[in-house]
Amino acid sequence: MTLSFTHHIVTQVENAAQLYHRLVLLVWPPRTGKTSAFRHLQAELGWPRININLALSERLLDLTVRQRALRVARVLDEIVGACAADVTLLDNIELLFDPVLLQDPLRLLQGLSRSRTVLACWPGSFDGHALVHATSAHPEHRRYEAPQALIVSEHASFGFAPPQFNP
Repeated sequence: MTLSFTHHIVTQVENAAQLYHRLVLLVWPPRTGKTSAFRHLQAELGWPRININLALSERLLDLTVRQRALRVARVLDEIVGACAADVTLLDNIELLFDPVLLQDPLRLLQGLSRSRTVLACWPGSFDGHALVHATSAHPEHRRYEAPQALIVSEHASFGFAPPQFNP
C-alpha cells in the first residue's frame, strides 16, 4: 500500500466524522489486497482490526438459528464496542450476508457507525451509484442505490450522505 493511498484512507475517515453514519467502505474486487491494506492501517495507525466472520461465528455458535437472527446486531455491537476505539476496521464481513441471519448488512454497519467510525471491507463492487454484493441470482445478493456511506473504490472515492435539513 502506498503512502498516498494510506493518506487517502485517513482523509476519508476524517471526512466520515462529519456524517450521520461514520461509515467508510473499502470496495475492491476479491483478492486485490483489502486485508493487506487493513493490516497496514492497523500497524501504522493502531486502529483495531476485527475479522467479523471469525468473531461473530464464535459468539453465535451455541445459539439456535432463530436466536442468531434475533441477536446478531447486539452481538456485533458488543464485539466492535469491546475495542473501545474511535476508528475500527472490519474485515471479512461475508457472514453478515448469510440469508439465514435475516439481516441487512449495510444497516448493521450503519448502526455500528453511529457511535464510532467504521472502516469496512465490502465484498462486492461499486459502480459510482450502486453498492453491490453477489450476482442477482445469488441468495446473498444485495444492491444499494446511493448508500449512506463514504465509498473508497479502486478508482475513486464517493460520498453518499443523508439529506441535510435546515429548520
